[in-house]
Amino acid sequence: MAPSLSGQTILITGASSGIGEAVARRSFAAGANVVLFARRQDRLEKLAREIDPSGERSLTITGDITREEDRERLVAAALTRFGRIDGLVNNAGFGQRGPIEQVSLAAIRQNFETNVFALLGLTQKVAPIMRTQGHGRIVLIGSVAGKIARPLSSTYDATKHALEAFADGLRGELKPFGIHVALIRPGFILTEFIQAADRASTQVMENLGAYAPFAAEHRGATAKLRRVAGQPDDIAKLVHHALASSSPKSHYAGPFHAKFFLFLRWALPTSWIDYGARLRRAKS
Repeated sequence: MAPSLSGQTILITGASSGIGEAVARRSFAAGANVVLFARRQDRLEKLAREIDPSGERSLTITGDITREEDRERLVAAALTRFGRIDGLVNNAGFGQRGPIEQVSLAAIRQNFETNVFALLGLTQKVAPIMRTQGHGRIVLIGSVAGKIARPLSSTYDATKHALEAFADGLRGELKPFGIHVALIRPGFILTEFIQAADRASTQVMENLGAYAPFAAEHRGATAKLRRVAGQPDDIAKLVHHALASSSPKSHYAGPFHAKFFLFLRWALPTSWIDYGARLRRAKS
């Protein structure tokens, strides 16, 4: 039986779909009050009605996570409604694709603004509350890509690589105050993330020039990953453990292929991994 979150308040960003939605459903089922934040009001309200028809244990806040005033409004609303924040799940983010040569610095900055700086800004607002409480859990949704960067995805992967360092540093800083920090490393998960990344990257990916043949090979390799792709709830289970376990881990990865790829990255020299990638392209 999964550990209970009864009476706790869990704040979840990017809660309108995918991993965030799955975390919201699992956290509510475990007894938590859930504060759901995302851009899409209709999706948030639909989710809240489904999991909490009475409306007693859920709160939906619509906004842009990159805006300081929206982050302040989110935290203030959570405290006004429930009086505490026991867990923060930093899940909001998007993927920017394309060769580094062709992705504008403005697009790169925007990806970092959403995936890194907004996350840190919200954490800075929640950490003092948890310090005062004397406990708390902060969960960062990273990626296997934070350890294994891929061609044509280096901008997004760099944002997740940054979270690796921030999670390690933050964990040491907050541990004396009873606050645990965990980093989740999802592998390939079937969500709307892929479509959102396609929309964000349309201008670059439709004008690849010399990179077009390589991009076609890369799409073929990505399509093969769907055979082993996981579901959002696979990651929600890991988040639940990070939030509720009496002995949470500092890092989690899932599903199985994510753990396997991370093991290969640890065990093999970089030159072997690069060579394997060249072989796969030659066979495709």
